Amino acid sequence: MTGDHAEQDATALLTPKGRATRARVVAAAARLVYDRGVGATSIDEVRRAAGVSGSQMTHYFGDKRSLIRAVIGWQADNVIELHRQPDLGQLDSLAALRRWAELNVERQQQYGCRGGCRLGSLAGELAESDPETRADLAAGFQRWQALLRRGLTLMRDRGELRPDADPDQLAYALLAALQGGMLLTQLARDPVPLTAALRTAIAQVESFVVTAAEPEKVVRKESRRSRLLRRTPAGPGGR
Repeated sequence: MTGDHAEQDATALLTPKGRATRARVVAAAARLVYDRGVGATSIDEVRRAAGVSGSQMTHYFGDKRSLIRAVIGWQADNVIELHRQPDLGQLDSLAALRRWAELNVERQQQYGCRGGCRLGSLAGELAESDPETRADLAAGFQRWQALLRRGLTLMRDRGELRPDADPDQLAYALLAALQGGMLLTQLARDPVPLTAALRTAIAQVESFVVTAAEPEKVVRKESRRSRLLRRTPAGPGGR
């Protein structure tokens, strides 16, 4: 079961007050885990930070693993929400992708290039912990990649990208550039690696953009092909 489904199952039978309390616990856990890492964050520290009792913690989360899985879902939801800013639209233009890159760089600068990607840091720490946790992380990144893929697909379907542009591959390239760039920026405490990685990935998308001259080239090519076909003698039995 992925994190999304686990989260839905866990909250389906709760009262509105119970859902709010549970969400407060998850948010507190997410902050502590981001600052300290999963291994250095205890259930008791989360309980105190969220202002809940031990019995409430046990009621909402049977163990630390279930809490961390909820944190993964929470961070994945935050990623999706960050992509819903009005100036990003549907991430279906070069301008929107460049703005997306700028926002990610600005966010790293805001935090002093510390901490890296909130979902990516969880993946780095937990990817090999157990199959279900890894599946939760993979599902979060799949949702993220799908947002980028959708925008690129819209661009291709409108004829703004060439037909040979592969939205899946380009979306993976953008996401990989973001993750790798964030890691290097975190290590260097400098936004230059992230900026360079994102510019290069977006330049790859731009290489598939249909220019004003390209449709004319296609027409001329098709015209030459038509003339050649008219001149080619019919083969045996062709008349």
